[in-house]
Amino acid sequence: MSVELRNRLAEFRTENKITSKGKLAAILFMTRQARVMGLPLNPSDLVTDSKGQVQGLGKAAVQAILADYGILRTLAEEGGRTSRGSLGNMQKYVHFLNSLHDDNLDDMEMIEKWWIERVHDFFTAQPFILRYDTAKSLRAIVRDLLAQAYKRQKENPGTMYAGAVLQHLVGAKLTLVLPEGAIEHHGFSVSDAMSGRNGDFIINEVVFHVTTAPSESLMEKCKRNLESGARPIIVTTHSSMPGAESLAGIHELEGRIDILEAEQFIATNLYEVSGFQTSKRRVTVVKLIESYNKIVSEVETDPSLKVQIG
Repeated sequence: MSVELRNRLAEFRTENKITSKGKLAAILFMTRQARVMGLPLNPSDLVTDSKGQVQGLGKAAVQAILADYGILRTLAEEGGRTSRGSLGNMQKYVHFLNSLHDDNLDDMEMIEKWWIERVHDFFTAQPFILRYDTAKSLRAIVRDLLAQAYKRQKENPGTMYAGAVLQHLVGAKLTLVLPEGAIEHHGFSVSDAMSGRNGDFIINEVVFHVTTAPSESLMEKCKRNLESGARPIIVTTHSSMPGAESLAGIHELEGRIDILEAEQFIATNLYEVSGFQTSKRRVTVVKLIESYNKIVSEVETDPSLKVQIG
């Protein structure tokens, strides 16, 4: 895609505030229509007989386009049909596409891909949702949150959402029970070697290693911790516990280091801080998430790592 085309698309999106799911769905649908029908287009050819809606626009049509790019998530339940101003946006967009056609910039395949990238941006910009359900155990609630991070990670290869969420949840949990300033927080991508740290969190002689994927190198770190007189603790997910324990055995660390399940570690703390009182449990969960979001704001550049309580 040429720089000029990219800039003009970005300018159109900004000027017309094409950021909501409904508007994105409508624009994506109209892009496909222009790709199929060819340019220039007459806006009147894209409206229903009643002149009230964009013809053919709906959830099924939009999801079919997304499926072509391997996207299975629902962008908009109404597919943009009820998005305020869909008709007006369509007319503006058609005029915009026609102007690109006049300037020999109407590469519709690349234009459609550009809007697909914006759909990806929309999905990844959404915060994770902690679903507080009194019928569920706190451990299950934490596990559900981590499952969302794993799912997003699978949908966006190369970005380690689960590791980042876990690290900052543990950091938030420790912040709740320790004096202010007792621990230092770092961005997930900042390695121990780069920062000169011996682990993710250091409290007196205790060194916490928070990970979703225990490895040989982690065991070597634990050995160095022990050699320096520190007490290493590995905090990992339930599914990674067997692997961590197996590696500890292979490296002759069994019985010398503690390996804790992250979900249980966090849930137990929530029970303790709430004084085991049901009436205070939700308040404590809110405090945990507020602490988590504060950490993300301070050490991360990706706001989509934040958590919203649903």
